[in-house]
Amino acid sequence: MLCTLALGFLIASPLLLADDSENPLTQSSLTFLKNPVPVADSVAATEAEMKPYIEKIPGTDQTFKMIPIKGGKFKMGSPASEKGRHADEGPQIEVEVQPFWMEEHETTWKEFEQFALKYLSTKRGAAANITDMERIADALAAPTQPWDIGAISHDNAGKPGFPASGMTLYAAQVYCKWLTTITGRYYRLPTEAEWEYACRAGSTTAYSFGDDDGDLEEYAWWSSNSGNKSQRVKTRKPNAWGLYDMHGNLSEWVLEHYAKDTYAQRKPGSFAAPVKSPLTKVGKDTGIIGHIARGGHCEDDSPEDLRSARRLVATGAWKEQDPQFPQSIWWSTDAPFVGFRVVRPLTPPETEEEAKLYEPDPAVWLQYRETNSR
Repeated sequence: MLCTLALGFLIASPLLLADDSENPLTQSSLTFLKNPVPVADSVAATEAEMKPYIEKIPGTDQTFKMIPIKGGKFKMGSPASEKGRHADEGPQIEVEVQPFWMEEHETTWKEFEQFALKYLSTKRGAAANITDMERIADALAAPTQPWDIGAISHDNAGKPGFPASGMTLYAAQVYCKWLTTITGRYYRLPTEAEWEYACRAGSTTAYSFGDDDGDLEEYAWWSSNSGNKSQRVKTRKPNAWGLYDMHGNLSEWVLEHYAKDTYAQRKPGSFAAPVKSPLTKVGKDTGIIGHIARGGHCEDDSPEDLRSARRLVATGAWKEQDPQFPQSIWWSTDAPFVGFRVVRPLTPPETEEEAKLYEPDPAVWLQYRETNSR
């Protein structure tokens, strides 16, 4: 279990006294894409050139694999005849998705800890071999340590191969920005359309492998087989595109904020940006209420909750034990069943305004820091 910081207040550090303009969180990610760290097979100008590649987090021994996802059209949502369907999954609409890479499994604790606990700067100390990119990444605002609330999915925190869990969408977005800063490649969370497209892997059935939930045991962890806690990634079969745990284990954050009539309000076509960006207001509901997670999870979900089209909406119950006011922008005290995985679009945003649609709003951190400074 990771150490607990009483009341979850921000860790006192030189960062709190630094010029805010020097914090990468306040800068456009496009600033950090000029000189990417060389990684085999990570460069592609066209979809045809995209290959799987292994990203190694600079300065660490932590790696993860990125799987190329070709662009294409698909029907988003579920048909009225699908067992377990909810009204907010329709009407189905044809969506075109542009090519991107997606992490083959949910982001693990070992990956997330490099950022969340600032292991890079801790391990290096005053070492002289720090690169400029690593030094910049170290300046980025990091979350408090998670609360010890006895949540069983958090029992796996720090264990190799287990998915990171319980962070807010905002914390996941900031991790993506940190990863972008330190690698020079543009990482972010998926849009809801990208996530469902990747989960389906070309299928039109309830699950990526078909309509029979009797086959779910081979592909997913959920309440019936997980012991109500997360399991190591890649211990069940992947979908047809090589992505693991898209059904079950943890629900995964996507960028949109929930609306029950999202699909009814959409027009068919290509959606390069989130339909509705996450809320950025600092206050009681910051970082949680109304955000969407996809894929179902290990704790109390049934097979129907693991369908490709299922939309899980964050509620106030996910933060009931949060002792702060305003509530933490970093952790969901009562939602250890939610995590995330990163994507990297073939074509990153071309302007700062476009990039803002995907990135964490620095105003949230600045206001939170002022309210909870120590």
